[in-house]
Amino acid sequence: MSRKTLLRRELLAARRLLTSQDVTDAAELLASCAAALPELIGARTVAAYVSVGREPGTHALLDLLRARGVRVLLPVLLADNDLDWAAYRGAGHLVPAGRGLLEPDGDRLGPDAVLDADVVLLPGLAVDRRGMRLGRGGGSYDRVLARLSAAGARPALAVLLYDDEVVAQVPEEPHDHPVDAVITPVRALRFTR
Repeated sequence: MSRKTLLRRELLAARRLLTSQDVTDAAELLASCAAALPELIGARTVAAYVSVGREPGTHALLDLLRARGVRVLLPVLLADNDLDWAAYRGAGHLVPAGRGLLEPDGDRLGPDAVLDADVVLLPGLAVDRRGMRLGRGGGSYDRVLARLSAAGARPALAVLLYDDEVVAQVPEEPHDHPVDAVITPVRALRFTR
């Protein structure tokens, strides 16, 4: 079993120990902390995602960004695990999708819509002190990051995590991309790329 697989199992087990109240409380704090990030304050378009289960909650942050007039793009999972995008129009316009995900019900904008983002908020399980992100292993966001790189797009990349998911080191592979920041319920850390 790979080091990444072992670390993913450990981190997911820790998340399963969180209560619904833990997740709700952390989501409110996370939205406040993220809202103060200069990159998000000045953003016109943010690519984000809808949290599910015990992931750090994004619902409050999505609504806060939308209330500020930010165009929020949310992913739509394609059959090949790549991501299409659609605009967030509020919680009432999210519909159940495969794998327990929620997706926007609006028009699909195409996989390249993410190239317009000033900030891309990424899901993850951990980030290390170098800014290397450990995702769930599906590869969807690796494709997004590769698409951004190939197009020369340089949005700010930030991962939303719980405090104890900022770790000393995550296993790294050649296709992995570092991020610019990690946002937790109590702090934002920036990395040098």
